[in-house]
Amino acid sequence: MAEIGKYNSLRVIKEVDFGVYLDGEKEGEILMPIRYVPKDCKVGDYVDIFLYLDSEDRPVATTEKPFAQVGEFAMLRVQSVNKIGTFLDWGIMKDLLVPFREQKVTMTEGRSYLVYIYVDEDTQRIVASAKLNKFLDKSLPDYAVGQEVELIIESETDLGYKAIVNHKHWGILYENEVFEQLAKGLKIKGFIKKIRTDNKIDLSLHPLGYEKVDPLTQMILDELKKEGGFIPVSDKSDAEEVYRVFGISKKSFKQALGALYKRRLITISPEGIRLNYPST
Repeated sequence: MAEIGKYNSLRVIKEVDFGVYLDGEKEGEILMPIRYVPKDCKVGDYVDIFLYLDSEDRPVATTEKPFAQVGEFAMLRVQSVNKIGTFLDWGIMKDLLVPFREQKVTMTEGRSYLVYIYVDEDTQRIVASAKLNKFLDKSLPDYAVGQEVELIIESETDLGYKAIVNHKHWGILYENEVFEQLAKGLKIKGFIKKIRTDNKIDLSLHPLGYEKVDPLTQMILDELKKEGGFIPVSDKSDAEEVYRVFGISKKSFKQALGALYKRRLITISPEGIRLNYPST
């Protein structure tokens, strides 16, 4: 069944001069304009498309890929503002509307905002909302400890970073376990650390089972974070320099570096040591 605002695989049922028509089942025949028709496409073929509504609310198929689909959150840039609302660039020809009632603050052209994309029940149009909380599941999260999940950073708090888990739940990355500045809207891989009794989720940027960080390696990580992720001291530095910077012996320093390197938390070079930030 064809779904508006999502990716679909639909069968070609008719060829015309200006494109092809696809079998949209309950949506009827759906046009895919000729500029999107794949080479050698013919009647009977199935094509992978994204389905949206044109300016007259007719379903249209495209092979363009939006930055997110219905049911997902994304950081999108404002293209324009008019009396109806704000329009966001979401990667396809038609911009995405955020009605004024769905804005937490007045959106400004050229800035980016984290929004949720959905089909409005009253108008049946695809729209977005910056009022994220009402679209997240408040029931008991069904995750296993250690499970890999997709995170979207929502904001920085006193505790660390608030993140959206798998487009469904709120979670938290604690400040003392994150060794870089995470930008709002960043998509990043994470892991379920704990489901708390209040149904909130503790998260980690690393797979569980990592050897616990001892006080010495934690001290080095804290210093690296304080210095912006790089310190010009390495395992090749003089013992006096190591002691001056970290207050420990070179032997202890090298052992700590080895433990951090094995966990892929740092990179060691003759110039110094650098934090390995989590991949996006």
